[in-house]
Amino acid sequence: MFPSIHTADHWRALRRLAGVAVAASASFWLAGCAGVRTIDSDVQSYSTLQQVPSPPTYRLQLLPSQIALGPQFDTVVQQAQASLAGVGLRRDDRQGSVIAQIDVQARYIPDSWLMPGSPYNPYGGWGMGPGWGWGWGWRGGMMWRDTGPSLHYRAVQLTLRDVQTQQVVYETSARYEDVWVDDQVIYRILFDSALNGFPKPPQGPRRVSTTVGAPSAEQPAPAPAAPAASSAPATSSSKTP
Repeated sequence: MFPSIHTADHWRALRRLAGVAVAASASFWLAGCAGVRTIDSDVQSYSTLQQVPSPPTYRLQLLPSQIALGPQFDTVVQQAQASLAGVGLRRDDRQGSVIAQIDVQARYIPDSWLMPGSPYNPYGGWGMGPGWGWGWGWRGGMMWRDTGPSLHYRAVQLTLRDVQTQQVVYETSARYEDVWVDDQVIYRILFDSALNGFPKPPQGPRRVSTTVGAPSAEQPAPAPAAPAASSAPATSSSKTP
């Protein structure tokens, strides 16, 4: 006897059940966002500095396109200034010993949940089966095709030039990809990560991990920080691949 064929109503019911499961999973994941998180930043740094510039001041040089963004880019400037202050550099546009240039990138990666290696990928990854060669594995069935969050990509770049010679003395960048994003938090963490080890960081690529989270119930919450000094990461560490 042949097995019965699923009807269209049956498939619709399965898809509705899948939607409920995904919504529940997303709610559970969002609830976890309120706790402690580890932010991994991919950093690349190159420096010819042997010590912090003297005097420890910089002149911020913005591009016309950045100035045209107005308040939208002001928030980025504030995050960069807070991170630079954290390594002992103070903004002085008249008598800065180095010229600082900053840049940021922001985008999301559409359908990134379908990429090989994603935990949301319904097709699994490439693998080998006996007698079949390379092929795709099936993970969640057709009901998962229209689900899964997209990755958010954020990146910052910072360059310091000697004001006298115009030579680049410090070049660094940091990038982040994840399904969770809060720009005010992430940009501060990325600038902090990009300046990790300043003025003599490990040369080349490495990963910097930063732990952030809500204060414990036993401790009073800190007073709200000014916009230019938004909540700094609790701890950070770097690892060279």
